[in-house]
Amino acid sequence: MFHRKLKDFPPNFLWGAASAAYQVEGAWNEDGKGPSVWDAFTKIPGKTFQGSNGDVAVDHYHRFAEDVALMAQMGMKAYRFSVSWPRIYPQGRGEVNEAGLAFYERLIDALLDHGIEPVLTLYHWDLPQALQDAYGGWESREIIADFERYCVTLFQRFGGKVRYWVSLNEQNFNFTNAYQLGTHPPGVEDRKRFFAANHVAFLANATVIAAFRQHVPDGQIGPSFAYSPAYPASSAPADILAFENADEFTNYWWLDLYCFGRYPQAALHYLEETGEAPHMEPGDLEIFRRGLPDFVGVNYYYTTTFTENPLDGVGMKRINTTGQKGTTPSSGVPGLYRTAANPNLETSNWDWAIDPAGLRIAMRRISSRYALPMMITENGLGEFDTLHADDTIHDAYRIAYLKGHVEACQQAISDGVQLLGYCAWSFTDILSWLNGYQKRYGFVYVDRDETNAKDLRRIPKDSFYWYRDVIASNGKKL
Repeated sequence: MFHRKLKDFPPNFLWGAASAAYQVEGAWNEDGKGPSVWDAFTKIPGKTFQGSNGDVAVDHYHRFAEDVALMAQMGMKAYRFSVSWPRIYPQGRGEVNEAGLAFYERLIDALLDHGIEPVLTLYHWDLPQALQDAYGGWESREIIADFERYCVTLFQRFGGKVRYWVSLNEQNFNFTNAYQLGTHPPGVEDRKRFFAANHVAFLANATVIAAFRQHVPDGQIGPSFAYSPAYPASSAPADILAFENADEFTNYWWLDLYCFGRYPQAALHYLEETGEAPHMEPGDLEIFRRGLPDFVGVNYYYTTTFTENPLDGVGMKRINTTGQKGTTPSSGVPGLYRTAANPNLETSNWDWAIDPAGLRIAMRRISSRYALPMMITENGLGEFDTLHADDTIHDAYRIAYLKGHVEACQQAISDGVQLLGYCAWSFTDILSWLNGYQKRYGFVYVDRDETNAKDLRRIPKDSFYWYRDVIASNGKKL
């Protein structure tokens, strides 16, 4: 669509940025916090880039006041952060750790004091290690009650202060790595277990959304989904079919379940045929339908192009975690699809396609299929940044990336999409789960590397000042 005039961003638009507890907090064993699966997994040699971990991360736990002051200086309207489950329940269940709750209360109060809307994510991958050990974590239905208890604790404590909540973050990306590629904890490579664990997580997600409605009736909640819209590699019918297969298995398997309360039919039928379909118990569909979201959180970084893949074709492959451009292999599921390069798009050093139009396409597909509001809960460019001798970071490449995606948001709004806000990833530099500290996303540079926390100084990049002007002009000055 070409519009003669684009609509303005709404006057109450939530211009923000995002983070995740394990990636920024540090203080991994302080004030009563229990270990998460990532605390254990990152200590296994070879699992992360140069053995990097989040023991210190960027020390947001001790420096949150400094970080919030910088957010206020930027003019941010919203900050999306996650709560660490084992910081609240060190054993995943049992006794509550009051010190953990008090930390997040201080953070939330600091945000509100500066006029910044807190957007609270309940789960961003840091499962208590105790629950993984006790019953296999997300592979057991026992986790549903434990997750609900943890979430209700937060609803009761913070429901009067927080209006926007994210239930599960990037279940699709996390579980693909955790249960198919073996690159996230618990390091499994088994498609049947992958679909089984996802089914349990769907039940947990719906259960806590239903509970949310009882405890925070005036709030809004929804999952954040790592959405990579599928493209066909060509107009050949075989590629179109591969694209349709990929869209069902990599996108609609989650989105349809979240938003309709049911699995997409063709994908479910295929998994029943292969013996990989999740076990459905009586009442599961009713649980799904009682826990439909108020909005969809969209984590968007790139589109993915697909081509046909025969039954003896390419299997799942691990992604580029080094920043050596061009090292990501074709990956797929034999008999369904495999990835292909898109010659029309440039890529980052981590081989992620740079495609602002893809964000507009993503929002339009969600809007047309589910008729739900959206919030961009992550969008950003991970790249190598250089700190110059005069304490400047000239990240024009990040500004260009973000500018194109903010423009795509305005175009989507003009298409009729209801967009609540835009939370760039990320506010400060962070630990990138498998890529260490070299892959930088932040508006604020943090002076550390994989092996040396240095002084953890915060230094605003050029993109910090650019985004400040975007916010101040409500998107008019790009």
